[in-house]
Amino acid sequence: MVRAPRFSDGRLRIGLTGGIASGKSTVAQLFAGHGVPVIDLDEIAREVVAPGEPALAALVAEFGRDVLDAAGALDRAALRARVFQDPAARNRLEALLHPRILEAAVRHAETAGGPYQVIVAPLLVEFGLTGWVDRVLVVDCPAETQLQRLLARDGGDEALARAILATQVSREQRLAAADDVIVNDGPQERLAAAVAALDAVYREMAAGGERTRPGLRFP
Repeated sequence: MVRAPRFSDGRLRIGLTGGIASGKSTVAQLFAGHGVPVIDLDEIAREVVAPGEPALAALVAEFGRDVLDAAGALDRAALRARVFQDPAARNRLEALLHPRILEAAVRHAETAGGPYQVIVAPLLVEFGLTGWVDRVLVVDCPAETQLQRLLARDGGDEALARAILATQVSREQRLAAADDVIVNDGPQERLAAAVAALDAVYREMAAGGERTRPGLRFP
């Protein structure tokens, strides 16, 4: 479990999560299209390890210069391949980066404004961060669909793809933590309709509606 810094305001924040290759980025883009600020922890993770940042120097000190590319930037593929097959190394990586990422996320969120905000956090459930946000929105799809999308996106290394999937909580655990669910196993139009419906609900909540209302599931 990761201890997250608290937000200093009362703005409604939706934690968007889901297994790798479930469609979180697409859903986040759809929310952004409605004028909703999106704070993506993966993007913030890239910022905190940019060349010249203290976190990159800390990574090199911990894992060696093999995690850098020829230009001196982080070689994310090399680091990922290393830590996903070494649980102890992954734990060291998480302890080094996650506090920095969460602190930066809070800074971003508190200056982003908007009617409400979506925080994209792939490991929201894994790291016990569901209480950090007001509601949890899970993008769900069958595990085999995840695997095929991951292979198509990142190449054909099935062993690495399965190792990545194994580091995440099960589909059932993630759904148990959800307030709202979008099942992403159909056409793009259905996904867009689900986001539009949730946007209307979240705006109502942000304007003073009940934040603990029953969960919604699409389709």
